[in-house]
Amino acid sequence: MTTLLCKLFIKNGDDIKRPEVRRAYGTLASVVGILVNLLLSFFKLLAGVLSGAISVTADGLNNLSDAGSQVVSLISFKMSAKPADRDHPFGHARIEYVASMIVSFLILLVGFELLKDSIAKIFNPQETEVSLLTIIVLSVSVVVKLWLAIFNRTIGKRIGSSVIRATATDSLSDAVATAAVLVAVLIAHFTGIYTDAYMGIAVGSLIFVAGIRILNDTKNSILGSAPEPEVVEGIVAITKEYPEVLGIHDMVVHNYGPGNTIASFHAEVDGSVNAFITHDVIDTVERRLWQEMSVRATVHMDPIVTDDERVSALRDTVREAVQGIDERLGIHDFRFVEGKTHSNLIFDVSVPFEIKDSDDEIKRAISLRLSELDPNYFAVITVDRQ
Repeated sequence: MTTLLCKLFIKNGDDIKRPEVRRAYGTLASVVGILVNLLLSFFKLLAGVLSGAISVTADGLNNLSDAGSQVVSLISFKMSAKPADRDHPFGHARIEYVASMIVSFLILLVGFELLKDSIAKIFNPQETEVSLLTIIVLSVSVVVKLWLAIFNRTIGKRIGSSVIRATATDSLSDAVATAAVLVAVLIAHFTGIYTDAYMGIAVGSLIFVAGIRILNDTKNSILGSAPEPEVVEGIVAITKEYPEVLGIHDMVVHNYGPGNTIASFHAEVDGSVNAFITHDVIDTVERRLWQEMSVRATVHMDPIVTDDERVSALRDTVREAVQGIDERLGIHDFRFVEGKTHSNLIFDVSVPFEIKDSDDEIKRAISLRLSELDPNYFAVITVDRQ
């Protein structure tokens, strides 16, 4: 069904890098979600009013809020497709993260209201009337919501949309929640035991947890999080295809929304090679990263000494000494300045965030290790957290 809908309503669906294609996917997902949730909401509210089951009515209100969330998604896709301007030089794609946060707040509100009403019903219980309409509506709703979750997850993954992935998570939670309501209705029908209020609490809790999860994911996107491993691996793989690049360090990747990634890194190159030749290689790397990964990269050339055996040996010695302290440490930008009274070993040490020692503690440990090798070595260290 998902493939059929995409073929019917989206032209050039494989070219997801084009803004108009991506917007078409987002519009399709939003419109389908709005229509499906409005229909489910109408029939659930009708069944809830006729049966007096608060969990059924609450589930219908949840679908109504889902339709509202899809409206937010629809608006966000139209806004995110706006081109860059003077006030927003990196475009408007991050508006999707704001939309995801709005969706999470709507979900949290529905979950809170449902929990409150369900707890109140525990202290003021009311009998519910089970009907065939209620059972049919809830059963169909579970199946439809499962399909909607798969539909949104497929599109969200295809175009890398956080707001559609959030909607997929919400739809899956809704399917589980509706299944819980259906169980409560069936228990009441066959045993006469009314667990409506308790199932309402279970449904409200599931909805609330889904809202918290989406809010946390969106918060990370807005604050800035580590780049996806496949992005880093792709950048490294393309760059290392060129033997002129001897090493990579100081990589920084910024995500300004789907399809808008900006990266910078230092590429170590042989300092004895003509700068024009090396610069041509770096230009080629930057061009390929944009064409193949949609990554706007700025690559800084770091010339290093490769034809001095003493410097190369010292670089290897320092690297071994540093990794002897912690194998997760690395060095780059190594230079050697020899003097009459002492010699300076100047380098950067890359330190993963997982290492909790302070920068000063790391510097002291490395300096001590190098002074043990030769008292005339003075280490000039810059700590690079990554």
